[in-house]
Amino acid sequence: MAIRPLSLLLLAPLALLAQKAFDVATIKPNAENDHRVMIGFAPGGGFNATGINVRFLIMEAFGVRDFQISGGPGWMTTDRFDVKAKAEGLGDRPGREVMRPMLQNLLEDRFQLKYHKETKEMPIYALVAGKGPHKMKLSEVQQGGPGGPGGPGRGMFRMGRGQVDMQGATTGALAQMLSQQLGRTVMDKTGITGNFDVKMNWTPEPGQGGGPFGGAPPPPEAVASSDTSGPSIFTAIQEQLGLRLETQKGPVEIIVIDSVSKPSEN
Repeated sequence: MAIRPLSLLLLAPLALLAQKAFDVATIKPNAENDHRVMIGFAPGGGFNATGINVRFLIMEAFGVRDFQISGGPGWMTTDRFDVKAKAEGLGDRPGREVMRPMLQNLLEDRFQLKYHKETKEMPIYALVAGKGPHKMKLSEVQQGGPGGPGGPGRGMFRMGRGQVDMQGATTGALAQMLSQQLGRTVMDKTGITGNFDVKMNWTPEPGQGGGPFGGAPPPPEAVASSDTSGPSIFTAIQEQLGLRLETQKGPVEIIVIDSVSKPSEN
C-alpha cells in the first residue's frame, strides 16, 4: 500500500480553511414583509436566509450576540433581506466555523461593512452547577446538537417569550441562549459535558428576551402572559435545571460598526 505524504493528507482540511468567500451569492430586499425570519446552512456549503436583517447577519458571521454590536444606522435592524449563497467543495456539513469567514467576506463585499473590535471589562454571568445533581435529561442526540460539533445537526431549539425547549443541547448552547435573553454575556462554567434535553419556563421581566432579529413583532406564542406569578429566569434555572447564575466581571468582545451600506446589486 502506498503511503501518502502528510501534506496530501492535510490538503482537504487546509482547503476548507482557505475558503474565505462564497462562489456565488444573491441578496435581495425581502418583498413579503410578513416578519417571518428563516436561516439555515444547507448541505454542501449553502447558506440561505429569508427576511434577515444586517444586525443578525453580523451576529451570525462573527458569533456574537446582539448586545455585542455597537453603532450602525437604524436600517441595520429595520430593513430585511433574502440571502442565498453557495461555496463549492466544502463537503456535506462544513459547520458554522468554516462558514463564518465567508459571511464576514459577504458583509464586507456587498454591504461595504467596516468595523473594529474592542474588548471591554463588563458585568457577565457565570453559569455554574448547583449544590446537588443537575436536573437536565441526557439527550439521545449526543453529537451535532445545538452548540455541538458541526452546528445544529439533528437537535432542535424552540424559544418563545418565557419558555425554551432545546433537544441535544450542550451547557454552552444553554449559556448562549441565556445570554440573548438577559442581554449580558453568560459563560459556561458548569464543567458539565454531554448533550441534554432542556425545558424551562419563567415569567420574563420587562425588556428581557427581545430576540435577535429586531423590528419584528413577536410571534403569537411569544405574547407576554398576564400571569406574573411564575418564577424569574434566575429561579427557573435553579429549580428546573439545578444550575445557578453568578454575577462576575470579565472581558467581552464588542464589534464596533464604523460604516455599512445597503447591499450592492447582484
